[in-house]
Amino acid sequence: MSKKTKAFLYNFLSFVAIYIPALFIVKLIVNTESVIVSISAFVISLVLGPKFQYVKTSEDEKIFMKWIFVKGIKEVK
Repeated sequence: MSKKTKAFLYNFLSFVAIYIPALFIVKLIVNTESVIVSISAFVISLVLGPKFQYVKTSEDEKIFMKWIFVKGIKEVK
């Protein structure tokens, strides 16, 4: 599997891991079944989720992660 595909999968899985709990929590708080619940969980997931990026350097291909809970940019091994 290429590093580009891994970065995409990491982004997707981290989004889903935050979106599903956020959806249930917002649904409990708002206590309705409207589109606002889904949109709110989506925005929360975008803000709180880590961002993975594929970068092709002069040496080789690397995946980097940036997250608001971790200081700086980290390389994913």
